[in-house]
Amino acid sequence: MIGAMTEDSGQSGGRAGVRRPGDSIFRALTTGSGLAIVIAIGLIGIFLLIKAVPSLVADKANFLFSPDFITTDPTNLKFGIRDLFVVTVLSSLVALVIAMPIALGIALFLTHYAPARLSRPFAYIVDLLAAVPSIVFGLWGAQVLGPTLEPFETWLNKVFGWFPLFANGNIPLAGAGTIFTVGVVLAVMLLPIITSVTREVFRQTPVMQIEGALALGATKWEMLRTTVLPFGRSGYIAASMLGLGRALGETVAVLIILHASPKPSGFSLFDGGYTFASKIASAASEFSQPLPTGAYIAAGLVLFVLTFIVNAAARSVAGGKVHK
Repeated sequence: MIGAMTEDSGQSGGRAGVRRPGDSIFRALTTGSGLAIVIAIGLIGIFLLIKAVPSLVADKANFLFSPDFITTDPTNLKFGIRDLFVVTVLSSLVALVIAMPIALGIALFLTHYAPARLSRPFAYIVDLLAAVPSIVFGLWGAQVLGPTLEPFETWLNKVFGWFPLFANGNIPLAGAGTIFTVGVVLAVMLLPIITSVTREVFRQTPVMQIEGALALGATKWEMLRTTVLPFGRSGYIAASMLGLGRALGETVAVLIILHASPKPSGFSLFDGGYTFASKIASAASEFSQPLPTGAYIAAGLVLFVLTFIVNAAARSVAGGKVHK
């Protein structure tokens, strides 16, 4: 009997060590899919670089620090990304500053305060914001939110005008198409991304830690502060970075809301202008000559690198939690 058991065990171990054809096929498909994504990203970067280099060589302005973006004459290109960078970063940071605390509060409410019959439909409503087209947010921001925020922006300008962020911008506040307005709209667009990821991370908090904190006499807030928030901090930050990447590349809503200005942008939230994405979209119909088109591709390359860095940082933060 012992010999038979040993024989059966040896046969089972032999069968376990044999890789089935289906496993090999599935592994090859998943590996190929991963490599395809990496190769596609690399090819996009190479394409942008190849198309941008001739225009960068012909550029007669400082690409990094010039506020001008003049491409009407292919023989006299003068384009820089200073204003595009400032407007893009300011609008995205405003959105992040507004969206992060609201998303954190919603995630905590849905996971630890709201009853199940309320948390599920409320979470569905928040997630539904991600399905709203960007053009709808743009129209809402330009026609409804902008005029509504105008008195508040005027008040900020009068009271805190001594601070550069709230100083007079390069467009009149009556227009309401400012970086501040764009930031508020982007914050609403980021809420479903940050809230959804943060909510799922908070739900993964070990029950033993939560029950242990409560058993030791901690209040609900003390339990959240000592167990849930430390456990989900990296996921919350990673979700915010993913939202920042979304804000950096938003196009249609920003193009509709933000007013153009011939004056250079400063560091005021009441400036107008263009982000990287909206500038490229505004001139897409004029991409007929290689050198002017390459100027916009060069701007797109900077946006590509910036977005890649933000998403890589988010991945690094999320991975740090896994390996911790």
